Amino acid sequence: MLEICALASGSNGNCYYLGNEHTAVLIDAGLSARQIQLRMTLRNIPQEKVKAIFISHEHSDHCRGARVLSKRLRIPVYLTRKTFLAIRKAEQPELVKWFEAGDSTQLDELTIHSFLKNHDAVEACSFRVSYSGKEVGVMTDIGEPCERVKEHLSKCHAVFIESNYDEEMLLNGPYPYFLKRRVSSGYGHMSNEQSVQLVKEHAGDNLQTVLLSHLSGENNTPEKANEAFSILAEKYNIILTSRSAPTEVISI
Repeated sequence: MLEICALASGSNGNCYYLGNEHTAVLIDAGLSARQIQLRMTLRNIPQEKVKAIFISHEHSDHCRGARVLSKRLRIPVYLTRKTFLAIRKAEQPELVKWFEAGDSTQLDELTIHSFLKNHDAVEACSFRVSYSGKEVGVMTDIGEPCERVKEHLSKCHAVFIESNYDEEMLLNGPYPYFLKRRVSSGYGHMSNEQSVQLVKEHAGDNLQTVLLSHLSGENNTPEKANEAFSILAEKYNIILTSRSAPTEVISI
């Protein structure tokens, strides 16, 4: 059984917990170390189970807490060399282990698969975590879904999937034109509609739980995201993540 929790998900900070009864990892650490630890305590997650932090890319909302949290928990931060060099020096972790995009890393009984995705970072990766026949994907910060994303999604029993913006809200919202183009580009983020289409067309038979993640605070609402996914609500357990509070711990 895998236990999963979105400790935070959104443009101001991202951190995802995945683990079994002995071993766990964090995917991204985009909040302060203090806030991540507080949220783990709130959900009764034993911090000593966390053996590593995996960083998807260099944007601060995915890595700002990794350096301090790594020191406090005395655990390594896994990332690619290109990503490390692109992180602001003040946020670069000290206890580092490298992986190459496409590598699989074994931590006790957990296997963490990495794969490249389309996002405006130097070497952005997403992840799929495997344990005892269960597969959970963390797939956010994706512009145009590539074949790698589709392939890994097809293996998942649960997935944290980006549902970043509502197309009409982005079009008519406060962002300047260049930023609207960046968000909606093939290297930006996925809209609610794109995310629904991706799940409809490429989810495998094992998928049961879809966690709507990385919602924009300016260009989306929980209601809009839920409404878009309502056509899949009878088939999947649809759960909203939040930037301000952790989800419940979910068993897969």
